[in-house]
Amino acid sequence: MLQKSEAIVIRTMDYGETNKIVTLFTREAGKIALFARGAKKTRSRLSSVTQLFTYGHYLYFLGKGMGTLRQGESIDTFRGLQSDLFRTAYASYIAELLDKLSEDRVPNPFLFELLLQTLHYMDEEIDPEVLTFIFETKMLNVAGISPELESCMNCKRTQGPFVFSVREGGLLCGQCKAIDPHYFRLSEAALKLLRLFLHMDLKRLGKVSLKPETKRELKTVLSAYYEEYSGLKLKSKRFLDQLENIERN
Repeated sequence: MLQKSEAIVIRTMDYGETNKIVTLFTREAGKIALFARGAKKTRSRLSSVTQLFTYGHYLYFLGKGMGTLRQGESIDTFRGLQSDLFRTAYASYIAELLDKLSEDRVPNPFLFELLLQTLHYMDEEIDPEVLTFIFETKMLNVAGISPELESCMNCKRTQGPFVFSVREGGLLCGQCKAIDPHYFRLSEAALKLLRLFLHMDLKRLGKVSLKPETKRELKTVLSAYYEEYSGLKLKSKRFLDQLENIERN
């Protein structure tokens, strides 16, 4: 069946000398993998529209097996984002995270909008690290592994102060923190941000400015939580961590 979708390219893979397999995240059909014949050829009409992060309208044939990409029309290539190594690295990570945590051919307009808005903000030079924290937090909910951020995991107390326990899957109050000797101390600011990131509408994001220490808290907790519950080992994450270490040093 021939279909048309609004979509973003989230992964590409060379297939033979001239072809590609392109993974699109579409508004209408969710994630789909398509065979793009001749897309590696410079003069191919599919060459430009099968580049990573390209946002456009795509016409494709979808059957029981892998679909076939027929044509595409670009809306945006996020050129500003792709001109900067760090922003490209953050965008590559969120695209791979989305790819690994989403199911094939399951429509999810929320995820499409989340990805599109995040790429737009990165293209506009809004802090890509903060945008990645927001994306990671929302994807925990999508993956069904979201932590408890409102009350103590053990006694259900809603009054803090709290610490964060990866092992217990959320917050522990002062009386219960001994349950996990490897808990993370989390500032009130970092906890408020995690709660905000989980529920906020990304389109309403205003000016973003976080202290370096708050960023470190969020990165440490989110990285540890993903490592414990997602089982993901992403190449883009390793590369991003290497870039961040180089920048710090």
